Amino acid sequence: MQKTTDNILAEGSPFWAALRHWVRQFASAPFVVVLVLGFSGMAAFGFVPGSAPESHPATMLERTLQLPSDLAHLDGLSDLPYWHEERVQGGDTIGNVLSRVGMRDSQAMTFLLSDAQARPLYKLRPGRALRVALDGEGQLQELRFLVSETELFTIVREDKTLRAEMSVPEREVRREQRAGVIRSSLFGAADAAGIPDAVTVEMANVLSGNINFYHDLRKDDHFAVHYERVYVEGELINSARILAVEFFNGGIEHSAYWWQSPDGKSSGYYNVKGESNKRAFLRTPLEFSRVSSGFSSSRLHPVYKTKRAHVGTDFAAATGTPVWAAGDGTVDFVGKQGGYGNLVVLRHAGKITTHYGHLSRFASGLKKGDRVAQGKVIGYVGMTGVATGPHLHYEFRVANAPRDPLKMVMPPAEPIAAKDKKAFEDSVALTRPLLQMAHEAPVQKVAMFH
Repeated sequence: MQKTTDNILAEGSPFWAALRHWVRQFASAPFVVVLVLGFSGMAAFGFVPGSAPESHPATMLERTLQLPSDLAHLDGLSDLPYWHEERVQGGDTIGNVLSRVGMRDSQAMTFLLSDAQARPLYKLRPGRALRVALDGEGQLQELRFLVSETELFTIVREDKTLRAEMSVPEREVRREQRAGVIRSSLFGAADAAGIPDAVTVEMANVLSGNINFYHDLRKDDHFAVHYERVYVEGELINSARILAVEFFNGGIEHSAYWWQSPDGKSSGYYNVKGESNKRAFLRTPLEFSRVSSGFSSSRLHPVYKTKRAHVGTDFAAATGTPVWAAGDGTVDFVGKQGGYGNLVVLRHAGKITTHYGHLSRFASGLKKGDRVAQGKVIGYVGMTGVATGPHLHYEFRVANAPRDPLKMVMPPAEPIAAKDKKAFEDSVALTRPLLQMAHEAPVQKVAMFH
């Protein structure tokens, strides 16, 4: 799996991902680097504009390796198939991939190219792994290819025939913990610690009710996080949920532990005291982003060039970034409205309304009177109405009086139920030492399987 300035750089092409990597690397360095990008070319990346990589002829080398003397007494060991793993590259065909692993099996190649059972191999995607077992003569013994998270394609040789089948692949969840120290930014610290972007974004979301990640971060703030990663057939598929996080912001500890009640009726993140990390309202109604214009009684309007009150908060984000309902409520308005462009207004308890402007489009089927839950997608960032660039204009009003959502103290949700308090405390007692371990050895990665 964030629509931040950081993430905007990651969209579109491999160049933006590379640039984002360099920006992050230099963000934590003790000096400033200025990159100047032109429309006709760019420098500082070690490539000459218009040049192509040099072509070098490939040479295949084969060597016969002697079986180690301490294993030579094992009859038949030399006849066992040898497993190869090859990553699919852009423009690859199945023939290209199998040639690279050294397969020399005309029967298998004919089967793969002509038999309908082998059609899943037509779905080769760059980066995916093809695992192939060959005997000493280069004859195919077995082939395994992960078509999707739920489909494993296998070809097995049985005597002189090949059999293809589709099955459900093995899925495993690994748990890891890492720790980081803020030097310049949250993402810089997370990258230095080897924490996946999706985990960093989720960490910011989980703690956003207690920490203002736009204004409150300080140098030497530190954190530890314990999270899940999902692997299928040995391949990393995604980073799943955070199980626990501790964040020390300005010397104050903030924590969040994932908890689901034994009856399965409630779940969420709670601090060590069992108090909910969830607030009645989200402080920001979209993933970790950048405030491009804050709440103000007087600011120079970027379009009208006059000073006027800005009774909302603008979050710069890429067009299409999902926008969430800040709290449980009812759709009071959905449509176009003057300078707001595409606008959604939600009505909440306590005479509170929230307003979401400049949307590129609304969530499918959204209409006035609909009940929406906190975190539900209600629209997508755009620049309709009066706007100079893609962003979300967000307003929080109490009895129609505008309030600054970044400075308000949001009331918490319900704490752990009394009947579940002991079970929750026992769970925290098992998890907390793992965070402490990460703090003490921040480069260490601990993985467990279940």
